Amino acid sequence: MREPGAAPVLMVVVLGLAFGCTGRQPETTPKGSASPPQASGSALRSADSFAQIGERAARSRALFLEASRVFLHPRCVNCHPNGDTPHQGMDLSVHDPPVVRGPDDKGVVGVQCTSCHQDQNLELARVPGAPDWHLAPRSMAWVGKSPREICEQMKDRSRNGGRTLAQIVDHNAHDKLVAWGWNPGYGREPAPGTQEQLGQLIAAWAASGAECPDKGATP
Repeated sequence: MREPGAAPVLMVVVLGLAFGCTGRQPETTPKGSASPPQASGSALRSADSFAQIGERAARSRALFLEASRVFLHPRCVNCHPNGDTPHQGMDLSVHDPPVVRGPDDKGVVGVQCTSCHQDQNLELARVPGAPDWHLAPRSMAWVGKSPREICEQMKDRSRNGGRTLAQIVDHNAHDKLVAWGWNPGYGREPAPGTQEQLGQLIAAWAASGAECPDKGATP
């Protein structure tokens, strides 16, 4: 038999967790709208469309530059901070509530990433989520980086988690945490294109020599 008052206490705990994890409101919430806005990221050029660039190295650089439109989007940059705290929103605001990366990029004891971020978006609480939610390592910071710098990081096995080019292609094309960038939940703008398109761009980039964009080049 349930003790009197047990249900209200449980509800208070659940609501406390929800409000503590929610932080800021969605990025875009139209006034008077009862349903989430249907935001959509801009399109990406297909990998095949770069075949017209005859020179292999130039084609490779152009492919990565197009892919960098995804890497430089807030959905990706926010979790690749250049410090101990993740960002959020389209304006790269500091994470609210305050958190730090911790020794393994998953938060600290008592305030780990998965304390709030589950393996899927919590739409009612407006808390984003995906499997293995965590920050990218410091060596893969993208905030303030150029496409060339991100490319160099991505190829450097001392900074990319020891990944080969083939593993980099697979990570971008199939990783479930990466996939969240196109399914970010209520009121959040998704990354450009689709994960499939990104995977094809990175595969074509690797196959054409994995050249990095010129210094100063922007997508």
